[in-house]
Amino acid sequence: MRHRRAGRKLSRTTEHRRAMLRNMATDFFRLGKIHSTDIKVKELRRFAEKLITLAKQGTLHARRRAAADIQDKEVLKKLFEEIAPHFKLRPGGYTRIVKLGFRRGDNAPISLIKLVEEEYEPEPEKKKRSKAKAGAKAEQKTEAALETEPSAQESPIEEGASEAEEQPSEKKPKRAKSSKVESAEELGLIDAEGAPDAEAGEDPAEAEAPAAEQPQEESLKESPEEPEPADAKDVGEQAPTADAGEETTEEGEGSEDGEGSENEEEKS
Repeated sequence: MRHRRAGRKLSRTTEHRRAMLRNMATDFFRLGKIHSTDIKVKELRRFAEKLITLAKQGTLHARRRAAADIQDKEVLKKLFEEIAPHFKLRPGGYTRIVKLGFRRGDNAPISLIKLVEEEYEPEPEKKKRSKAKAGAKAEQKTEAALETEPSAQESPIEEGASEAEEQPSEKKPKRAKSSKVESAEELGLIDAEGAPDAEAGEDPAEAEAPAAEQPQEESLKESPEEPEPADAKDVGEQAPTADAGEETTEEGEGSEDGEGSENEEEKS
C-alpha cells in the first residue's frame, strides 16, 4: 500500500522525472498553455502552481529558489513580473485542465493545461461580515430562547402567587369601629387610618383590648385626686373620740331624765 507516498513516478527515476517537470514548466510559463497526457498534466499542475506561489513573494530569496527549477532567465523574469502580479489576489487555483480526448496510436487520454486569464474578484467584505453577524444573531437567539423558557415556566407561578396575595387584601371588608376605638382616636392615642388591625400578626379583638385600656388609664390620671385613706393609726385615734361623743350624749340624756323626775316629785 502506498501510504504517505504522494505524487506519481511516471515510470521514471527521480532525476529524470524532475528534469521532465522542469522543462514542461518552462514551456508552460513561456507559452501560457501546453497539452500532454492526463497524468503528466496533473503532475505539472502541482509543480507549476507551487512556483507561482513562490513568485508572489517577490523576494530575492524566492527568485533564487525558483531559478533552481526555471533555468531560462527570460521565463523567470516573466514569472515574477507578469504572471505572479496577475494572480496576486487569487488564493490558489492558477491553472485549468481541459480534456481533449484520446491520442491516435496508443489511445492515451490527452489534456490541455493553461493559465487562468480571468481576473479574480474577491467577495465583498460586507457579505462575509453579514454571514458572521447572521451566525452571531442566530447564537444570540438560541441563547435568548433558552433563557426565556425557564422564565416563562416560572412566571405563571409567580404571577399567580402575587395575584393570590393581592386578592385577599383587596377583598377585606372594612370593619365597623367600636366605641372604644373611636374614643381612643378622639384622644389621639390611635391614628384614624392606623386601626388596631395595622399591627401584623394580631387579631382585631386582641388589638382592641390594649386600645380600650389606654383611655381608661388616662381618664384616671386626668380625674381629680381623691383624698387618700387615713392610716390605721388615725382610724384608731378617731374611733375612741366617736365613742366618747356617744357616751356624753347618753349622759346628757340621763341627766335630763333625772332632772325631769325631780321636778315632778317637787310638784307633787
